[in-house]
Parts: sequence; structure tokens; C-alpha cells
Amino acid sequence: MARVIAAVSIVPIGTGETSVSRYVAAAQAVLARHPEIKHRLDPMFTNLEGELGQIFAVIQEMEEAVVAAGARRLSVVIKIDDRRDGGHDMEGKIRAVEAHFRHAECH
Repeated sequence: MARVIAAVSIVPIGTGETSVSRYVAAAQAVLARHPEIKHRLDPMFTNLEGELGQIFAVIQEMEEAVVAAGARRLSVVIKIDDRRDGGHDMEGKIRAVEAHFRHAECH
């Protein structure tokens, strides 16, 4: 099974609240129980790294946690980088961009 990097956004709809932080916290609590999934919370998405099947399973668990926190409808966006030509990880992708940026600054 391939290791992938995924970005997921789970947004509750119709809650009557402008803030979604408590729902995000419920989804993040799921990730705390899955050390096999590397994750990073960003302002708009949560980035995940792991086996594709595990990623899908944990996203489903995250959705259920948001529903358990009170949401009755969700808008979910999932973006997956499934690269098969060699190993990659979240930190490696960031380092590659930073290296290009440093090179561009020098010229």
C-alpha cells in the first residue's frame, strides 16, 4: 500500500456558529489516538501522512467525531498526493520548496 499525503477539511454546516474551532478540536482528538498517521494542523486544512487505507479510515473517524460534537451536516474536502515514483513526506516537500526559494533569492 502506498504512503500518501492528504489534506482534509471537515466543516460543519448549519450550526448557527461562526467559529468551528470546537469541531476542529474534536477531529484533532481522533488523530491523537492514531500515532501511525503523521499530521499537522494548519489554518484551513489538516495535513495527514500515512497509508492510503488508514488515511481514509481516520478521515471517516474524524467526520464521526465532528458529528458527535453536534454537527448534523458536513462539507468535506479531501486532496491526496499519491506519488508512486519514490518516497516523499510532508517535511521533504517543504524542504524542496524552501531550497528552490533560497536558490531564487540568490539570483
